[in-house]
Amino acid sequence: MWNDMMKDVFRVFWNELRVVSRDKGILIFIVLAPLFYPLLYTYTYTNEVVREVPCAVVDDSHSTLSRAFVRHVDATPHVCIAAQCHSMEEAEEGLKRRRVQGIIHIPSTFSADIARGRQTHVGYYSDMGSMLCYKTMLMGINNVALSMGKDIRISRYLHGTTQRQETLSKMPIEYDYTALFNPQGGFACFLIPPVLMLIIQQTLLLGIGMQMGNTREKYGCTLPSHRYPVASFVLGKALVYFCIYLVMAIYMFTVVTRSFHLVHLGNYWTFIAFVIPYILACIFFAMTLSFLVYRREDGMLLFMFLSVPFLFVSGISWPVTAVPPFWRAVSTLIPSTFGMNGYVRISTLGAGILDVSHEYFALWTQVAVYFFLTLWLYGKGKK
Repeated sequence: MWNDMMKDVFRVFWNELRVVSRDKGILIFIVLAPLFYPLLYTYTYTNEVVREVPCAVVDDSHSTLSRAFVRHVDATPHVCIAAQCHSMEEAEEGLKRRRVQGIIHIPSTFSADIARGRQTHVGYYSDMGSMLCYKTMLMGINNVALSMGKDIRISRYLHGTTQRQETLSKMPIEYDYTALFNPQGGFACFLIPPVLMLIIQQTLLLGIGMQMGNTREKYGCTLPSHRYPVASFVLGKALVYFCIYLVMAIYMFTVVTRSFHLVHLGNYWTFIAFVIPYILACIFFAMTLSFLVYRREDGMLLFMFLSVPFLFVSGISWPVTAVPPFWRAVSTLIPSTFGMNGYVRISTLGAGILDVSHEYFALWTQVAVYFFLTLWLYGKGKK
C-alpha cells in the first residue's frame, strides 16, 4: 500500500511538473519572480540610507548667525542646500515642481532674538511625500540647532573657562549610539529580509492560484481524475512547488544576501530547518486559498493586493503590540507572519532554532491544518 501511494505521488509529481513547465504564466510567477524580485528590491534599497536631500532656504535675517546656521546644515550628510530663495512663495514653487524636498525658513528676528537672550525659531516645511526624506532633513536641522544652541550658551554665559570645561558643559554625559545588527540604520537591512519571505508566499499564491484556474476552466472541477487518491494528488502537486522553492529560498539566503552585503549572521542549517515548514505551510495555504479561484486571472485579482496587508499585520513594519487584537488574530492564520519574524531573527540576529521555537512550531501547526483542509477541499472538488 505504501509503495502504491509513493508511485502515485511521483506520477502526480511528474505530471504536475510537465504542466507547470509548459505554462509560461505560471513559470513567471514561480521561477522568474522569485529569481528577479529579490534582486530588484535589494538593488532599489542598496544605498541603505537617504543622503543629501535637496532643500531650499529662505533667510530673512541675513545675519552672520543665520548664514552660519545654513552652512552647518549644508555641511551635514543629511541635507543639501539646493536653492537660496528670496521669499516663501519662490521656495514653495520649487517644492511644487519637486526641485527641492523641503524648505527652511529663518525669520528676520533670528539674530536679534539670540542677542537679546530670547528663544528664536527656525521653520521647516515638507510636503511629506516621502517619510524618509522628511526624517532625514529633520534630523540634520535638529542636530545643527542643538549644536549651535550649546555653542551660543557657552559663549554667552561661560567666560574665561578652559576648553575642557566647555566640553563638559556641552556634553556632561558622553554616550555612544550603536544600532545593534544594523549599525548604519539602513533601510535594506531592515526591509529586505522579511520581504524575501513574503515573496515566497505571494508568488506561490499566484502560481498555484493560476494553476487552479487552468484546471477549473478546462475540467470544471479541482480534481479531474479518479485515478489517484486525494492524498497522493495533493502530495504530488505540493512536492513540485516544494522542490522549486527550496532552491529559491537557498538562493535568497545565500546569493541575494551576500551579493548586496546585507547582515548575514544566521547558520545555514538553522535556516534550512526553519524554511522547510515555512515553504510547506505556504504551499498548503496557497492550495487552500486557490479554491477561491475559478478562472486563470482570478488569482491576480484576489492575491496581488494582499502583500502590503500581510507585511503590516506581521509586526515587522509596525509593533505587534500596537496591532488591534482582531488583526493580530488574523495574522496567526498567515504563514508569512511567523516566517518573516523567524527569518529576521535567524539571518539578522543569528538566532538558533530554539530561539525561534514559537515561530517554528506555529509553522508546523499551519502545515498540518492547511494540509488536512486542502485534502478536504480537494475531496469535495472531485469530478
